[in-house]
Amino acid sequence: MTAPEPQQEAFAPQVETVMADPVMADPVMAEAAEAAPAPAMAASEPAFDPHAFGHAHHGELSVPRIGIHIYCERPDTLETAEQSSKDRRMTRASTQVRSGGLAAAVQAYQNQPTPPLVIVECMEPGPALVAKLDQLAEVCDTGTKVVVIGQHNDITLYRELMRRGVSEYLVAPLQTLQLISAITTLYADPSAPFVGRQIAFVGARGGVGSSTVAHNLAHALSEHMQSSTAIVDFDLPFGTAGLDFNQDPLQGVVDALSQPERLDPVLLDRMMVRCSERLSLFAAPATLDHDYEISADAFEEVATKVRTAAPFIVLDLPHLWSNWMRRVLLAADEVVITATPDLASLRNAKNILDLLRQARPNDTPPKLVVNQVGVPGRPEIPIKDFASALGIENPVIVPFDAKLFGQAANNGQMVGEVGPKSKPAESFQVLAQMIARREAPPAPKKSALASLFKLK
Repeated sequence: MTAPEPQQEAFAPQVETVMADPVMADPVMAEAAEAAPAPAMAASEPAFDPHAFGHAHHGELSVPRIGIHIYCERPDTLETAEQSSKDRRMTRASTQVRSGGLAAAVQAYQNQPTPPLVIVECMEPGPALVAKLDQLAEVCDTGTKVVVIGQHNDITLYRELMRRGVSEYLVAPLQTLQLISAITTLYADPSAPFVGRQIAFVGARGGVGSSTVAHNLAHALSEHMQSSTAIVDFDLPFGTAGLDFNQDPLQGVVDALSQPERLDPVLLDRMMVRCSERLSLFAAPATLDHDYEISADAFEEVATKVRTAAPFIVLDLPHLWSNWMRRVLLAADEVVITATPDLASLRNAKNILDLLRQARPNDTPPKLVVNQVGVPGRPEIPIKDFASALGIENPVIVPFDAKLFGQAANNGQMVGEVGPKSKPAESFQVLAQMIARREAPPAPKKSALASLFKLK
């Protein structure tokens, strides 16, 4: 099936854009994909894990500000495309979903220019699909990327489409995150800086200890999981991250928010204070000298740029509700809700969960931390009933220990440092493993001679 020269010119610039399956961008799925007959075939595997999009150590990509047209034949593909267009990773793109498949796309572009990305579905056999694709090439503008959705898991067809300059071939039926992953992979920049995963911590009400949980989780990620972690304290007037880590930096997050366009990796490194070998802090000023009237765009830009600081970025969000708070919360890779076992926390946690489930239907469900469990003399909602009412399984329970937490706070230390074998420290380690999505690395073995010299 040799294509005429004009058809080669239409798609040829895109041949090298993506030769691998979008799932190959995720190392978690790479091993399973290696056994597939061709990279594109791996995308049709029914065992696709929707929560594996965005590796445990990498932040999720988003689609740039481009126009996308999706032409579908199957009703389920049409529904998947519509759901994908509403996903938070696609918010910057202008997406139009239409029916009619590849034939409708050929007809539509007879009298109008093509957008940067065209996704077409065709359920016809290979020769007929290639023939219609040649017709599309005649009306496609130079530089347009084309993704084809078909029903044939055929390596010969895949290679022929790649030879014609098609950017990717996907096999129906598709899941929402498969389509999003295919699109984001097309625009992934190999030279772009590393992007870490953001974990946003929000309290169900004031006083539940969301900041304490966030800081101890960051410490557990850096020490227990041995992963580089950065804390960003967005509670500008009352943030406690500096106190909790016994740090008083001269510069912090408010300096970045005042001029977010100047924030680059070099300046970011200067503004952050290193608490340990693997833990850094972007502290809040914690003063009332300013009104902190900062735009939501500035918060969003700083939150985006700080992703280059470490594999894990812990966002300590204040207990308030505003435009910037909503945008930062919804854009995070993971959300952790901290609550106490009482009615106010239950009501507010449910409101937050309902918002997140509606705005982030394709994301990993938020995690729940029930803090201050077992306060003497205080009536509490049973944990089982609390979690059941919220529809969350396996919440992380942090038992109340006034002496342990008080000593850690007064010393500027973490619970894992003051009481490494305590129940609360174990809870934070469990949460760290849930966030990292892996087991903790084995502890280094100590030499018997080293122990002997230590005794001497």
